[in-house]
Amino acid sequence: MFDKKMFGQMRRGGMKVGISKSKLSLAMLEILIQLPEGTTNLKETIVNNMGLLGQMSATRDINEAWNQTKKKAAKEFPDKFILDDRKILKWSSGSAIPLDKKISTANFKKLNELADKENCNVNELISKLIQSYAKGRSITSQSSGRGKKLPSR
Repeated sequence: MFDKKMFGQMRRGGMKVGISKSKLSLAMLEILIQLPEGTTNLKETIVNNMGLLGQMSATRDINEAWNQTKKKAAKEFPDKFILDDRKILKWSSGSAIPLDKKISTANFKKLNELADKENCNVNELISKLIQSYAKGRSITSQSSGRGKKLPSR
């Protein structure tokens, strides 16, 4: 089996990869755009397809190159890829819309105050509000078309 001593001897013997992170990133991007849509575990798949270059590169170099590749892919190919707020690269299927996470400070404070009054957290409160809203919308849409809301039970 390989150990640190073996890799140290290989490096001293001239078997360094010696490739920059930007070149690794370009290689990853070239492989990424050739992958079929819907491929899972993109990073692992790309590193495996890089062959010896992927095996001999340091993990920190691969991670940094992957972060650069994700940003480039989302910027250069927005029709194929989406980079969400957690910096996860996903395939753009057209149906996936990035979530709008902007909420004003005043509304955020109001939500927290209301959650405190209801003795629950904000997530539970929003779930209840959405359920109530959906229930109200279905009753309104089933009414006689006059736009009047039926009394809720």
